Amino acid sequence: MKKSKTFLKAAVLSLAAAMMLTACGGKSEETSGSSAKKDALTEIKDRGKIVIGVKNDTRLFGLKNPKTGEVEGFDVDISKQLAKEILGDENKVEFKEVTSKTRVPLLQKGDIDAVVATMTITDERKKEVDFTDVYFQAGQSLLVKKGSKIKSIDDLKKGTKVLAVKGSTSAINIREKAPETTVLEFENYAEAFTALKSKQGDALTTDDAILYGMADEDPSYELVGKPFTEEPYGIAVKKGNKELVDALNDALKKIKDSGKYDEIHGKWIKQ
Repeated sequence: MKKSKTFLKAAVLSLAAAMMLTACGGKSEETSGSSAKKDALTEIKDRGKIVIGVKNDTRLFGLKNPKTGEVEGFDVDISKQLAKEILGDENKVEFKEVTSKTRVPLLQKGDIDAVVATMTITDERKKEVDFTDVYFQAGQSLLVKKGSKIKSIDDLKKGTKVLAVKGSTSAINIREKAPETTVLEFENYAEAFTALKSKQGDALTTDDAILYGMADEDPSYELVGKPFTEEPYGIAVKKGNKELVDALNDALKKIKDSGKYDEIHGKWIKQ
């Protein structure tokens, strides 16, 4: 009987010790896991490259060169300079294609670190992502075939058709400012411009900076009227990544102060 009590006491003590060890271990593991969680900027530096989403169909800002297979444009060159400032080498950047529709989902999934893709800063978007300071100021306008009867947004009446891109602020704005016109939305700018050239619509609307690229590609088209919105472009990152936003803002300031920004702007934006 005495032996049985001694055995039981030992078993209880052993179980208590095991529970204490487990509890301590769990706490230690939790603490370790928490401290091991890195912010986005640290992950980028440890990885040795920054993954940036850019458009592949937007002339002057992000357009894939069919001869080289490389994406070229203002957003691309700015991204390279950001990589140079943050990681010391402009080649330490990986580009992934995004569209107006896919850029936020890809960012939230963690497939990209940042979006540099003609993305307008809006209060609605600030609920989903964090933005840097403005890196380019654009304004929404209209692109039409030369000789068109449409000369400004005032000419967009019932019976007219305007082409826009899904997921863009342009589609929302045109419905508000020209409620009588019919708006047709396409997946990307290349499709929308092709639709305009095939006479599926009377005008194409988006930011003037993007439309300048289309007019540059085909001089038989022109921008008409004055810009009717302000479209400040910002670099978007996943919400809560303050360290990365600060680093990108610091990099942008250095790029502007050094004169490199003006050099890139002059290279791509002639107007």
